[in-house]
Amino acid sequence: MILVDTGPLVALFDPRDDDHENTKQLLATLRSPLVTTLSVLTEVFHLLSPASRGAEALRDFIAARGMGVWFMDAGLLARAFELMHKYADHPMDLADASLVTAAEALRTTSVFTLDRNDFSTYRARIGRTSKRFRVFDPA
Repeated sequence: MILVDTGPLVALFDPRDDDHENTKQLLATLRSPLVTTLSVLTEVFHLLSPASRGAEALRDFIAARGMGVWFMDAGLLARAFELMHKYADHPMDLADASLVTAAEALRTTSVFTLDRNDFSTYRARIGRTSKRFRVFDPA
């Protein structure tokens, strides 16, 4: 399973994005299921504009099960807030915190992102250890 951050989704569904072609090529090589969070989708739809062709294509992609959506309950949201506090010097936004929380809950550290710097800093607490993220970056 590979968690998907905001940047690649914007790049994939906006052909004018500088990272569009590289992101599309990397996506074609990924064989694991893709999952994102509601917080990430909120950012993506804001950046694409909800009425755009890109937003429509993203909705179709999700409806066709091209990517799953992971939801947080109240306890997991509290964990995301805890992570935001922990990484306040970085700073970590809710979308990134939701991905780290999803990584912990789903026990994966694979992430498709354009923010290599952020995800090389973050650690997912899986079991008794903190694990580094394995970053898929189209750059």
